[in-house]
Amino acid sequence: MSFKPLMLAAALFALPIAVFAQGGGEAKDNTMAEIEKYREMLAGDNPAELYEAKGEEIWKRKAGPKDASLEKCDLGLGPGVVKGAYAQMPRYFADVNRVQDLESRLVHCMVTLQGFKAEDLTKEPFDTDDRKTDLNALVAYVVGASKGMTINPPLKHPQEKEMAELGKRIFFYRAGPYDFSCATCHAENGRRIRLQDLPNLTTHIGSQRAYGSWPAYRISEGLFRSMQWRINDCFRQQRFPEPQFGSDTVTALLLFLASNAAGGKYDGPGFKR
Repeated sequence: MSFKPLMLAAALFALPIAVFAQGGGEAKDNTMAEIEKYREMLAGDNPAELYEAKGEEIWKRKAGPKDASLEKCDLGLGPGVVKGAYAQMPRYFADVNRVQDLESRLVHCMVTLQGFKAEDLTKEPFDTDDRKTDLNALVAYVVGASKGMTINPPLKHPQEKEMAELGKRIFFYRAGPYDFSCATCHAENGRRIRLQDLPNLTTHIGSQRAYGSWPAYRISEGLFRSMQWRINDCFRQQRFPEPQFGSDTVTALLLFLASNAAGGKYDGPGFKR
C-alpha cells in the first residue's frame, strides 16, 4: 500500500481554501464537488487495510484462557465464514436468542470460544491514540470481507422485524436538552454542518451511502472507527447519554439503517475526513 501521509495532510488543509474561495449560490455545489474529488483522491490509500490485515491475524491466532482461535465463530453464514457475513448483519442468532450486530457477535465469540470475559472486552472497546484493541481490528477484517457485496439483512425472524421497527422509533425519538433526534440531522435532503453533508437516512440512497461506507478510517483522528463508535458519537452530539457497548439500542438503529440500505452495495471500510 502506498499511503502517503504528507500528501494526504496537504490535501486536507488545501481543501478549505478551494471550497471557501467560492461565493454566491454556486458555492455549495462547488464545495461538494471539491469534497468528492478529495474523497476520490484518498480512496486508493486507505489505512483501514492495515487494520484488516491485523484483524485477520487476530482471527486466526490462538488466544484467551481456552487458547483457541476465532475460526469457528459463526457470524450468521456458518462457523468460520467471514466473506459476505457483514453485509447480512445485524441478524438473529438462535444460540443467544437475540439480534446481534457485528461487534456484539464478535464479543460473544471471544467469550464462548476463547474464554475472555465480556466485561474486560467491553470496558474500553474503542481505539485511542495510545491503545489499539483487538476487537476493532477484527471489525475491520470482517467488514472488509463484504466489500462490493449487496447489503442484505435477513429481516425474516420476528425479532429482526421487531428490532428494525424499534430502530425506526429510536431514529425519530426526540429528547435531551435540545430536543434532538437522529432525524433532526438525517431526515431531509441537502442538510450540511460545516463542510460535512448530512445524508438523508430515511431514503435508500442516503442510507446506502452512509451505512455502505462505515466502519471507516478517520484521517482527522488517525484511527479506525466502528459502527458502535459512530452511533455513540451521534448520541453524544445530541447530548444524550452514550449507550453501553452492545446495547440493543445501537443494534436496533443499525438494523433500521441496514434495512433502508438493503439492495445497495457495501463499499467499506470507508475513508472519512
